[in-house]
Amino acid sequence: MTEKKILRCAVYTRKSTEEGLDMEYNTLDAQREAGEKYIEAMRHEGWRIMPEQYDDGGYSGGNMDRPGLQKLMADIEAGRVDVVVVYKIDRLSRSLADFAKMVEIFDKHDTSFVSVTQHFNTKDSMGRLTLNILLSFAQFEREVTGERIRDKFAASKKKGMWMGGPPPLGYDVVERKLLTNAKEAPQVKYIFERFVALGSLSLLANELNTKGHKTKSYISQTGKHQGGKAFSLQALRTILNNRLYLAEVHHKGKYYPGQHQALIEKDLFDKAQSIFAENAGVKRKRTYAAKSDALLKGIIVCGGCESAMSPTYTRKKNKQYRYYITNSYRQHTCGECPVSRIPAGEIEEIIKGQLRAVFASPQILVEIWRKMRKEDRNFQEHDMHEALQKLGSFWDHLFPAEQKRITQLLIERVVIKSHGVDIEYRASGLENIVHELQKTINNNAKEMAA
Repeated sequence: MTEKKILRCAVYTRKSTEEGLDMEYNTLDAQREAGEKYIEAMRHEGWRIMPEQYDDGGYSGGNMDRPGLQKLMADIEAGRVDVVVVYKIDRLSRSLADFAKMVEIFDKHDTSFVSVTQHFNTKDSMGRLTLNILLSFAQFEREVTGERIRDKFAASKKKGMWMGGPPPLGYDVVERKLLTNAKEAPQVKYIFERFVALGSLSLLANELNTKGHKTKSYISQTGKHQGGKAFSLQALRTILNNRLYLAEVHHKGKYYPGQHQALIEKDLFDKAQSIFAENAGVKRKRTYAAKSDALLKGIIVCGGCESAMSPTYTRKKNKQYRYYITNSYRQHTCGECPVSRIPAGEIEEIIKGQLRAVFASPQILVEIWRKMRKEDRNFQEHDMHEALQKLGSFWDHLFPAEQKRITQLLIERVVIKSHGVDIEYRASGLENIVHELQKTINNNAKEMAA
């Protein structure tokens, strides 16, 4: 008589919540006992119970992030398990996609899968078909349950109910309801009032921390102490933007009347929001101004696709590095962009050098002389030389916006190509420079008269 091959059987158990796990005989024990009895009944087929326990108490079957399951899969991959026994299929997984991954590993390592109450084995085709059908229903049930939970959550929010999360400063959570904390409520109002008075998060944080104010202190559901720290800018911004203090509850972009008590007046809240809006506007203006002062903004283009290159910058170790970059979308559609970005300082210095050469060029001097003599017969040559010299020598001392204005009077486009840079001058560039020189000469005359 041929001796049966010994099959090492692992019993896997799982329960979604931790409720009842502290009992002397719990659900995991019941699942394991059922699995062990099934294995014992198959002893004549060579089945033997493994001493290792693979239990996941308080873990969802919707994913594979479970310590007991991870241990089981590791032992399967190590070739230590021949049969996996569970009470029901959904104890192992409620996700069809996850279970497909497990079955692939089972097959690779010649491990079969058995459900005690659903009587099938993945070694045969009927078992596989039944398994997929049952798992499909398990996943469907899970998705329906999720939809019900989301619907209930949304309905509760619309009724103004508090639906969990860290308790906000000024409130305590009692039986899933927000109740006003008499000691913290005045602190919330103080934060809003001081922000309106100071108009700055940094100044507010400094004042609060200097006076010893702390963030909300509470004990989490896991028993750990949270909060009770100095105020950061983000913590203050969260408080000042939180409409919860107006007795409102947020859900998917909408606000509903809450069942808790408001801690501040709407007028005070609106004043705080107007300060945020004003500060954001100032920041945008500063950012725009910084970019608009870039010498070549609006005239530097890619030689491949003719699209404009925009000024930008990065900061490393408190040092700012400026660049001109091509639009990322145009980079992909162009296919001919010689560079994705170019250092702003280098290209701007090239252009400035060209302008200095223009101011000193004999040909330019003669052309300007002729044009200015046509407009003013009394114009003297030494006036032109003096004006050009003044314009050239003061170039590096001009404000960036003024340098940019003069540059764009003379230059139409700066084209970046793989082999170099092309500068296209404006047809009316000389007239523009003449106009600037006349302004400079007139200013000189005024200075001498004074």
